[in-house]
Amino acid sequence: MIPVDLVEIERKRALGEWEPLEDRLREAGFAPTGPVVEVDTYYSRPDVDFLETVECLRVRESAGRCEVTYKPASDGGAHGAGGVVAKQETNVALADGGEAAHAHRLLEALGMVLLARVEKSRTCYRAPGRPDLSVVVDAVAGVGSFVETELVSSDEREDVVRRLEEVERLLGLEALPVVTLPYRDLVLAAAVSRGAAEQGPPADGAVHR
Repeated sequence: MIPVDLVEIERKRALGEWEPLEDRLREAGFAPTGPVVEVDTYYSRPDVDFLETVECLRVRESAGRCEVTYKPASDGGAHGAGGVVAKQETNVALADGGEAAHAHRLLEALGMVLLARVEKSRTCYRAPGRPDLSVVVDAVAGVGSFVETELVSSDEREDVVRRLEEVERLLGLEALPVVTLPYRDLVLAAAVSRGAAEQGPPADGAVHR
């Protein structure tokens, strides 16, 4: 859980082969935790489209645990150059995984709108003596694999981004494509693409716009 006075700064990249990165992580002294399956359910308000505001309201279920997370709307300072994202999170950890059903019922009772469910297998790597740093490898169902470099700090943003870039260089991540969309949006876009593919072209062969 992230303390309220700290900000998480992260960058996500598309990941092809896992093995070279795993080798570099081990060589750099990172130790893995997981993999753990996480199921994230995203909601929006009926009067505000969180896809447009880039807000996040999420219930995360994982290995008998449950957590509700809110990330505020993006402003000019949240998304920096090169796909770096800096946001403060509000996390509420529930007593156990069985509380997830109550969390969903509460949000539905408040009129929140279900947006998407994201299922992923996550492995988190941490380096000794660096509680502020994590490298996360995710295999997201229906979308692909990704690596996120994350730093949690109250320092000046420029200093934290510099440290993040140093970790990326150490692990050879600079050449991987930067991904700016949240997993929620990627899963929704993939579902739309699959629906269009299943529908196929118009029966009359014409192109309709």
